[in-house]
Formats: sequence, C-alpha cells, structure tokens
Amino acid sequence: MTSFSRPDNLANLDKLSKLSKYRRHKFAGPVLVVAALLTIGSAFSIASALPSATKMTSAATTTQIAEGKKIFAAGCSSCHGLNAEGSSIAPGLIGVGAAAVDFQVGTGRMPMADMSQQAQRKRPVYNAEQTAALAAYVASLAPGPSAVDGASLNYERDGNTAQGGELFRTNCAMCHNFAAQGGALSQGKYAPTLMGVEPKYVYEAMITGPQSMPKFSDKTITPAEKLSIIKWIKAAQNEPSLGGATTGRVGPVTEGLLAWLLGLGSLIGIAVWLATKAR
Repeated sequence: MTSFSRPDNLANLDKLSKLSKYRRHKFAGPVLVVAALLTIGSAFSIASALPSATKMTSAATTTQIAEGKKIFAAGCSSCHGLNAEGSSIAPGLIGVGAAAVDFQVGTGRMPMADMSQQAQRKRPVYNAEQTAALAAYVASLAPGPSAVDGASLNYERDGNTAQGGELFRTNCAMCHNFAAQGGALSQGKYAPTLMGVEPKYVYEAMITGPQSMPKFSDKTITPAEKLSIIKWIKAAQNEPSLGGATTGRVGPVTEGLLAWLLGLGSLIGIAVWLATKAR
C-alpha cells in the first residue's frame, strides 16, 4: 500500500504554507510594487544606455553640425534669427529639414540680399561641404525632409518617361510651361525653367515646395512617380530640334512675335523702299 505522507511532500507543503503566510502579510503588496518599479526602472536605464540609431552621433556629424551653426550665425541669422526662429523679413527654418537648405543654398538662391524679391538661381555662395554643414545644423533643430543624394536617384532605370510627361502636364505645366521652360505667375513672380537643373534639386523642390511652389507629398506623387517626372524633364531637355529653331519652346507667342517683326516688318520696309523709288 502506497503512503500519502512522504517526507518530501511534507517539506513542499511546509514551504508553500510559509509563502502563503508571507503573501498575506500587510506589507507584501507595497514590497512587490516597489520591487516591480525598481525592476522596470533598471531595465529602462539599461535600454537607454544602449547605443541606438537615433542617439548615436558620430564625431564627424557633431563637428558638421557645429560648423553649420557657425556658418548660419555668420551668414543667415541676420534674416532668419539667431535660433532660426524667423523674423519679419524671413521665415523660420525649424522643421524645414535638410532638403530645403540643400535646395536653397545649393542652387545659390540663398543667401540673398533683398528678401522682398523672388530668389533666383545663381552661383552658390557656399561650397558642397559648407552647404552640407548648414543642412545638418538646420536638420538638428527639428525633424524634416532629408537632403537627397543625387547618386541614389536612378531615374533612368526606375523612371517612366511617358508617365512622367503625363504627371508633369497634370501637376506642373500650368506654372513651368508644357515644355518645362518656365512661365510668368501673378504679382510679378515666375516659375523658373527646369532645363539644366540637377535631378536632386528637382526632387528636393517637389518635397519642400520652395516659394510659390506647392509641396508634393509621397501620397500625392509617389517617389517612383517623382523619378518619372525627372526622367521626362531630362528627355525634354535633350530632345533634338528637328524642325529648326525652338524659339524658346514657349508656344505661339514667340512664333507670332517673330512673324510680326520679320514678316510685317519686311513688308513695311519693302513698301517704304518702293515709295522712295517712285519719287
């Protein structure tokens, strides 16, 4: 006959009885709460101490941001404020991201002397390293669109020329002209020509919306569609003029002007010459 009161079973029952007694103690609840809080706090501290992608800042990046801050203080703060908060003559730059700085400074539009005028593309004041430092500093102030690496824009492989032309005519032609030659806007402003513009600046303009241009988010125009637009622009830029002089590719305006000046002007000149000979 098997016994139900073995020594090991009795020992286990005795341990459970002691644990049950401690669990019913009036201080058991607070002690468990404190222990749980200490455990969670220790785990959080350990996790925070681990290097992460958002907290790991290389020495080069830190140096770049510091250099960008110096350049900003010397060349930009007089208009945009010491902390990029903006002023009465220039907008704030907090949250615009590195892409906006790379576009504006890389194309020579910034810095500019007269903020009341539309910024024009010109020779950049800062070189590529200084522009990257400025972009890194502004990007460190608040999240925003990142600068685009031109080498990563493989529009020739990933873009579709036909699709890009359709997207351009739908979203861009009303300002930049159907042939991307630029056009006049209201209040003395204009949309610049896109001929000869680097692909990365076209992409950055679409995601930042400089001046009168709207922003095109990835939901409005996907990254792949943006590459298609760039591919169409480059195709239009390199398209040969098989019919003769392009006259700016702005449509019948220049063609009519040339017809008026050359055609009617020639007729008037011939009439004057005949009248002179008849005397």
